[in-house]
Amino acid sequence: MIFQRALRRELVSTAGAVFTTLFTITITVMLIKILGQAAGGKIGSQDVVALIGFAALRYLSIILILTGFISVLVVVTRSYQDSEMVVWFASGLSLARWVKPVVIFGLPIVVLIAALSFVVTPWANRQSAELRERFEKQNDVSKVAPGKFQESASAERIFFVEAVDGDANKVRNVFVNTVKDGRASVVVAKEGTIALDARGDKFLVMNQGRRYDGLPNQPDFRVMEFERYGVLVSRQSQALVGDTSAHALSTPELLANMNNHFNRGELLWRVSLPIMGLLLMLLAIPLSFVNPRGGRSANLLIALLLYVFYSNMVSVLQYAVQQQRMQLGVAWWPMHLVAVAMVVALFSWRLFINSPYHPATLWGVMKRAYHGRKADAK
Repeated sequence: MIFQRALRRELVSTAGAVFTTLFTITITVMLIKILGQAAGGKIGSQDVVALIGFAALRYLSIILILTGFISVLVVVTRSYQDSEMVVWFASGLSLARWVKPVVIFGLPIVVLIAALSFVVTPWANRQSAELRERFEKQNDVSKVAPGKFQESASAERIFFVEAVDGDANKVRNVFVNTVKDGRASVVVAKEGTIALDARGDKFLVMNQGRRYDGLPNQPDFRVMEFERYGVLVSRQSQALVGDTSAHALSTPELLANMNNHFNRGELLWRVSLPIMGLLLMLLAIPLSFVNPRGGRSANLLIALLLYVFYSNMVSVLQYAVQQQRMQLGVAWWPMHLVAVAMVVALFSWRLFINSPYHPATLWGVMKRAYHGRKADAK
């Protein structure tokens, strides 16, 4: 019991350090990516913090899988490195006695991974998609940052405004470049406002400006001055529909529409994550063996390659289900069965090596007995 409590404390402290490191790296990468999208006008600056939070929730299940796997690997490897396992085996205890404390440590992580996979991640995907869609449905002028050229959602128009007044519906010193059917139209005005017509369509109404029409590289440009000129910004807004793809659907919605092959592939991925988390923690126990007199980089490299292979094969099976090359009932279990077989095989191998009936162990016993008799004879 003392050993198990000490081991769980060490696993928890190691998991905290590993999780903090992985989470910090993920948040940093997401922050750079999302800030780049905000700078490029693809998302609203006011949505950056929320989108970072939703992105963190999407990757949290993978982070927890790696946290459990690396924590068990590091703790057991340290025990080998510090020769604690020698004392452990000399006391007549086997490597299988490590399974119970590792499972007790890992079960809360597996439950949390399952909750994230089946409930939280789809919700985060929907919320993120709604924020992005809400920004796309805004009128083009409201997306424009003062002093910066901004392309419209239709990619036919480029806006530039020098300043935005107190309300976002009024701008000053406006430049609008429109290219349609090969003809360019440039409009400049001192100010502009957003107005709605009877149908609810939005127009940018500019005052005191000029319009230049013509073909590029041709001298037949027309110049017109106007007191008031309107440019259609967006049609009547529609209600948000959110993300209707498989990864944004709730698990009950996936189960209710299993005829869709994309839904079946997404269900395979969600089911695989908690299973993967548990099996990788068990696999880390026999994989952690190192020679105390040697380095420990070899087993860490092998463990990393096994994780990458396991994760990628699950993704391949998911893709096969989505492409209707395999049925869900056939595709969801083979890779996990291979992982279970690897756990059993590696445990059997390590138990056999540490067994008193192993040839190397028998040879050591016989050698010590021989030298003992020889010393007694003297």
